[in-house]
Amino acid sequence: MYIHQYKAWPKFTWDDKALSKLLTSVRHKQGRLLGKMEGLGFSLKEEATLQTLTQDVLKSSEIEGEILNADQVRSSIARRLGMEVAGLVPSDRNVDGVVEMMLDATQRYNSALGDERLFGWHAALFPTGRSGMYKIVVGNWRNNSKDDPMQVISGAMGRETVHYQAPDAELLEQAMKHFLTWFNSTVDIDPVLKAGIAHLWFVTVHPFDDGNGRIARAITDMQLARADESAQRFYSMSSQIRVERNTYYDMLEKTQKGDLDITEWLEWFLSCYDRALSNTGQTLANVIQKAKFWENPATTNINDRQRHMLNKLLDGFDGKLNSSKWAKITKCSQDTAGRDIADLIERRILIKEAGGGRSTTYALSENSRVINF
Repeated sequence: MYIHQYKAWPKFTWDDKALSKLLTSVRHKQGRLLGKMEGLGFSLKEEATLQTLTQDVLKSSEIEGEILNADQVRSSIARRLGMEVAGLVPSDRNVDGVVEMMLDATQRYNSALGDERLFGWHAALFPTGRSGMYKIVVGNWRNNSKDDPMQVISGAMGRETVHYQAPDAELLEQAMKHFLTWFNSTVDIDPVLKAGIAHLWFVTVHPFDDGNGRIARAITDMQLARADESAQRFYSMSSQIRVERNTYYDMLEKTQKGDLDITEWLEWFLSCYDRALSNTGQTLANVIQKAKFWENPATTNINDRQRHMLNKLLDGFDGKLNSSKWAKITKCSQDTAGRDIADLIERRILIKEAGGGRSTTYALSENSRVINF
C-alpha cells in the first residue's frame, strides 16, 4: 500500500518534539548565514547568487543523470539576471529551459504557484516535446490512463524493480488543485518544514510524464526562498541532495511505501538542509577570494579573454593550462593566446610551471589563501 492510497491522504502527521531541536538548529544556522551575507557588498552577493544558482541547476539535473555544460548554465543565468560577466557563451535551449524554471521559482518566490505556471516550467524543461527518444505530454498533467499505473522503476528489462506507483491519471487534476491550494495558503507550519512537505507531496502525486524530480526541487527552492524572505541564493539544496542521492531515493521510497507519519522523512530533509547550509561556506569563501583577486591593480585593463581564463583558474581549472587550451577555449589563434599569456606573466599574475616548449603550462602566481567564512 502506497502513502497516497490511505483514506486520510494527504493529511500528513509528524512528531514536533522529535523535530524541534533539529529545526531550531537549522533556523539558527540559516539566520547566521543570511546575516553574514548582509554584511557583504552588492557585487559579492550577486556573484554568490550566480554561483549558487549555477550549482543548483547543474546538480538538480545531475540527480536525474543529465549532465549540463557549466559555462552555458552560468552564462544563461547571468544574462537573465542582467549581470555583467565576462566570457559569456551561447547556451542551448534545454539549458535555457532549466534556468528559466529555476529563476522563475526563486526570483518570483512570492508569486502564487498555479497549474499554468507549472505547465510553463514543464514546457521549458522539454522544449522538443520529447524525453530522450520518447514523445511525452508536455505542459499538461500526464494522461496515461491507457498505460496506468505510472511507475518508478529501475533495472534491466524483464528484471525491473518497482520503487513506487503514482496515483492514476484521472485523479491528478483534483490532487494538484489540493496541493496548490495548500502551497499558496498561509498555514501554521514552519516555512522550512513546509519545503520538505511540499517536496514529498509533489513527487508523490508525480503529475508529469517526466521532470517531476527537477520540478519538485524547484518548488523546494521556491519555498526556501520564502523562508529566507530573499531571492538571493547563498546555499544549494540540490547540490547536497546530489551528494546524498542514494539516501534521498531510499528515503523517498521508504516514505512513499509507509503511512502518513512523515517524521523520518522530515528528519532527513532537515539534516540535509543543515549540511547544505554548512557546505556553502567554501562557495562563499571562493567568492570572497575572487573579489580580492580582482582588487589587485595588476588586473586592471585586461581583455575579456584573459578575464574569462583567469576566472576559470580561480574556479578550479580542469587539468593543466597551456597555450593550446587557451586558444581553444577563448576561440583565438595560438599567437593571440601566447600574447595574452605573456602579458599576464609580465603582470606577475601567471607563472610558468615546470617544462618547456609545447609542454609549458601556466598557473596563478599565488595560491588563493583559505578564508574561513
